[in-house]
Amino acid sequence: MRIAVTGSIATDHLMTFPGRFADQLVADQLHTVSLSFLVDTLDVRRGGVGANICFGMGQLGTSPVLVGAAGADFDEYRAWLDRHGVDTASVRISEVLHTARFVCTTDADHNQIGSFYTGAMSEARLIELKSVADRVGGLDLVLIGADDPEAMLRHTEECRSRAIPFAADFSQQIARMSGEEIRILLDGAAYLFSNEYEKGLIESKTGWSDEEILARVGHRVTTLGSRGVRIEAAGEPAIEVGCAEEECKTDPTGVGDAFRAGFLSGLSWGVGHERAAQVGCMLATLVIETVGTQEYTLRRAHFMERFTKAYGDDAAQEVRGYLA
Repeated sequence: MRIAVTGSIATDHLMTFPGRFADQLVADQLHTVSLSFLVDTLDVRRGGVGANICFGMGQLGTSPVLVGAAGADFDEYRAWLDRHGVDTASVRISEVLHTARFVCTTDADHNQIGSFYTGAMSEARLIELKSVADRVGGLDLVLIGADDPEAMLRHTEECRSRAIPFAADFSQQIARMSGEEIRILLDGAAYLFSNEYEKGLIESKTGWSDEEILARVGHRVTTLGSRGVRIEAAGEPAIEVGCAEEECKTDPTGVGDAFRAGFLSGLSWGVGHERAAQVGCMLATLVIETVGTQEYTLRRAHFMERFTKAYGDDAAQEVRGYLA
């Protein structure tokens, strides 16, 4: 099963200020703020939802196709993804814009000041999925993740017109989308991904009830934080899968992307939805134990030992043969 993942490609520049932002603000001068913070640390991390999901799928050996836009500064990032099993040949390289970048400073109280530069991400709307499908010999599923909003709409419409099954995954972009845009993006999706809060927001913005949305999508996949995930389809009993036990809780950033990577890998292998969700939950557990969205290492024996403990011998037997 050939899966393409469309979505953002970005780098995160994360800095730490040892003091408190509040101590540097003068109440009657907020209209003319001009501040510079001397920071103690700088972490540069690879990110972007499309790249994060593809990295996880590559770790599981499913050779995903990354579809997105980056700048000429993407060479090192591309080499990293290539080494980890991601097909990056369909990434568009902008001639004039840098790869999207998030720059954030966190103070001692965990308050944050950040800026997001979209950069080359705005050119994702220029990518035609037909050329991607022709290059790889066809696409069985396209996950349409958070990206340039116009790109998300165009990719969705192209999937419909070419009868390519697609999964809708708005994540960070849902806040800026109108109800009409969300209705367009989810109608006819084979899968609709969201977390529990986003689920309610989708229903509020579209004006559609849970039942009405289930009538318009194949399966609705809702992540529930520490409670795992729920998978629903019209006329079928819901499937609920719990999380694997954590060894520690270090950083939740990228956990949702890792779940999607595991779930999509399970679909690629041809296992059922419950098993795919278990793989997703196990991969998400590895990420929450690691600082950074692509800094974890999937060691087959260790993964299977913990997977077996969480989900049993029968589940492990079915999954074991697919791991690279």
